[in-house]
Amino acid sequence: MTDTKQANTMWGGRFADGPDAIMEAINASIGFDRRLAAQDIEGSRAHASMLAAQGIVTDSDAEAIRKGLLTVLSEIESGKFQFSTELEDIHMNVEARLRELIGEPAGRLHTARSRNDQVALDFRLWVRDQCDQAMAAITALQQALLVQAEAGADWVMPGFTHLQTAQPVTWGHHMLAYVEMLKRDYKRFGDARKRMNECPLGAAALAGTSFPIDRDMTAKALGFDRPSANSLDAVADRDFALDFLSAASICAMHLSRLAEELVIWSSAQFRFVALSDRFSTGSSIMPQKKNPDAAELIRAKIARIFGANTALTMVMKGLALTYSKDMQEDKEQTFDAADNLMLALAAMTGMVSDMQANRENLEAAASSGFSTATDLADWLVRTLDMPFRDAHHVTGALVKLAEDQGCDLPDLTLEQMKSVHSDITEGVFEVLGMHNSVASRTSYGGTAPAQVRAQIARWKEKLA
Repeated sequence: MTDTKQANTMWGGRFADGPDAIMEAINASIGFDRRLAAQDIEGSRAHASMLAAQGIVTDSDAEAIRKGLLTVLSEIESGKFQFSTELEDIHMNVEARLRELIGEPAGRLHTARSRNDQVALDFRLWVRDQCDQAMAAITALQQALLVQAEAGADWVMPGFTHLQTAQPVTWGHHMLAYVEMLKRDYKRFGDARKRMNECPLGAAALAGTSFPIDRDMTAKALGFDRPSANSLDAVADRDFALDFLSAASICAMHLSRLAEELVIWSSAQFRFVALSDRFSTGSSIMPQKKNPDAAELIRAKIARIFGANTALTMVMKGLALTYSKDMQEDKEQTFDAADNLMLALAAMTGMVSDMQANRENLEAAASSGFSTATDLADWLVRTLDMPFRDAHHVTGALVKLAEDQGCDLPDLTLEQMKSVHSDITEGVFEVLGMHNSVASRTSYGGTAPAQVRAQIARWKEKLA
């Protein structure tokens, strides 16, 4: 499509010799920034329209440019486009091909802009699209979790602290905990999107331009709220990518926590859930194994996403204003993080949609480990007007008694309980059953089935 001479023509007369092969290899970004092709062409079409509206280029040249760019986009999407490393990046590859297609008018496209504001625009548009995709994927996962929550709104399971049985909760309540986490992730991506929705095009190399451009027109055409207010900041800013990576890192951390629970819950020691064959693998030598590989891989994805966030922060931390070539290293890790986040969200949605919770095993686990001890202490406070610290001591003594007897608290006789505290009455057994325990947790946001169903209804309406 081109040769070294043409590549130098793109640079102008300053450079007489072609680039050294090593310099070409380290300098070229077309190997990865070709992913910005659609955004690059979208921005160029909007720029051409604005140039014509302002009388900077003729209507006929602008129309030729817009049509030619659509042809270039079609070639890229169909796989026919020949990318050249000599042309360095997606911007110069597109422009060179446009010149081949329409001739001299292609040279007018770059009027009143620089590759600095062009790449700032393209990358911002791409990251904005990724925010939209992440938000849609989060919503899909929330909906899958809601289905699970509704199916088991009154199923009792152990709630854990320190991975030790703490108090009984409901399966629906546990599923809703992740819906709430994902709500914050959704909002973080939405907040990031709002902050990045300023158009850098028109900042040119760094100082703006002397041409009478209409930055509001291009901003509006590209779906931005407004043009950026400072040309220096517009070309130097990569906060929008860091905002995205920060939100992606926290979201990946939440996915990793759920993945860890799925790994534990699907083990032979727990058997709380069964994962579908679609998201499990076998062992090469142990025929009984069904490994939760998809959950384990999601758990590992956070390392790559966190790494991308750290890497871009390190790239940006030492850069004086405005643009430096270091900033070319902003894209690969962001692309990788976005790809892995979307893959993790899709895989988790699939696993949650397919998994089967084992109600019998959940409830059996909830009834062990003295999970209603807190209910007993609360009963002593309410019924016997006992200070909580005293009630805590009495309850501890009853737990020790049950351990010695090899039974759980509800299995102790009234006489055995009275041997610890003589004022205990038959009414204590009303709070010791795990179903009674969860039903009593009626505070807003609590685990009582009535509260869980109310939250499910609220979320179903919110996500509809």
